[in-house]
Amino acid sequence: MTTDSSALVLDGPWRHQLVPANGARFHVAVAGPDDRDAPMVVLLHGLLQFWWAWRHQLPALGDAGYRVVAMDLRGAGSSDKPPQGYDMPTLTRDVAGVVRSMGADSAVIVGHGLGGDVAWSMPAYHPSLTEAVAAVGAPHPLRTRSEPRSALAPAAARRLAYFQLPYLPERSLTRTDLVARVMREWGAPGWLDDDVAETYRRAARVPFAAHSAMEQARWVVRSGPRLDGRRYLAALRAAPAVPVLQVHGELDGCRPAGAAPAVGHIAASLGAGYRFEKVAGAGHYVPEEAPDRVNELLLAWLDEVAPV
Repeated sequence: MTTDSSALVLDGPWRHQLVPANGARFHVAVAGPDDRDAPMVVLLHGLLQFWWAWRHQLPALGDAGYRVVAMDLRGAGSSDKPPQGYDMPTLTRDVAGVVRSMGADSAVIVGHGLGGDVAWSMPAYHPSLTEAVAAVGAPHPLRTRSEPRSALAPAAARRLAYFQLPYLPERSLTRTDLVARVMREWGAPGWLDDDVAETYRRAARVPFAAHSAMEQARWVVRSGPRLDGRRYLAALRAAPAVPVLQVHGELDGCRPAGAAPAVGHIAASLGAGYRFEKVAGAGHYVPEEAPDRVNELLLAWLDEVAPV
């Protein structure tokens, strides 16, 4: 059974828009003042999710005076789902295009999971647009690539290997309870209730959404030895330093907390503006598992890097 993407345009203390950018059309949920002078914060969801993953952060940041934009990435939710463009450089161009289409010259970029990888990548490709980066449940891609054995929990590594197969993962995501199983494995015990699980199951059943998610996961793995992957890592190494807040769940079942902080030359390249926070009792889905703590961390940090 398929889902119409309009079913994911859920009501709440936000407003919905469709924004043209980078040759495609993107759905965004917006909260806060409709004022181009207000600081913009862009929220990017993780794998198998959509803008609704930030439902707890949208009103909190909007009430604080920020123009908050929770974006459906290419292939997700109610955004367009083209057959290609799921590499990190293209995804960063999508985000930059949305920021500019909405009338802003720059923004703070906040990403979770694979959306966090996009956020980490923004200073490399769009330095003048990226004021600061917050990465939630997302170690720096340079650390992930340099330490592949410790970067993923064993169960998550097996899932990622399965996602490389053609057709079968898409079939499992749309016809079985694989979405809920992945989220229960990666999150802290007991975090996923039935209503949340069903919402994400519906999102995976939007035509082409599951395939688009798998294409993003496939690029992360398959680009490693290729020229485009090497160019991506070179761009990350040359990225200018911006203020960074990294938030990670203590019980992350996808990307273990012990392998999350930036260390060595990566930490040195991020400079004095880098800050790491571990959230006790939370797994991979920190914005949903510990929303009050995430809101507290984001608001305190935003007051420093992009005060209202």
